[in-house]
Amino acid sequence: MKDSRPTEDNTSIRRRRQCESCGARFTTFERVQLREVLVVKNKGDGSEPRREPFDRTKIEQSVALACRKRPVSQERLDQLVTGIQRQIETMGDGEVPSKVIGEMVMDALRQLDSVAYIRFASVYRDFSEARDFEEFASSVQEVAR
Repeated sequence: MKDSRPTEDNTSIRRRRQCESCGARFTTFERVQLREVLVVKNKGDGSEPRREPFDRTKIEQSVALACRKRPVSQERLDQLVTGIQRQIETMGDGEVPSKVIGEMVMDALRQLDSVAYIRFASVYRDFSEARDFEEFASSVQEVAR
């Protein structure tokens, strides 16, 4: 038995299935992937860049961590990640630098929640001292005014 229908935001297909051998029921979500994209990662030490397939779950996890205990719904997080994924897939390039993806996430979080934005930036930009947080937070406050 199989029941298929699009999700509310039409970004994936929800399939309700039943195992033929044991009868257990389960749900899967299938997303359309417009094109295969490789993420180019530079170590910054002059060595050859690494390439790996784009992985949506990495963005989902980092955004969820940045938004932890913030008043942001799971639906908004899913929309944010889907929007970034669509931007990446429609860029026209088969390769996207990880730095471009990081900046896309930063821009999206800046509009969503300032605390999540600062949390993500602290890891992405590798803040090492409290002064780094202070300087960045003050620049965020200036933009918000």
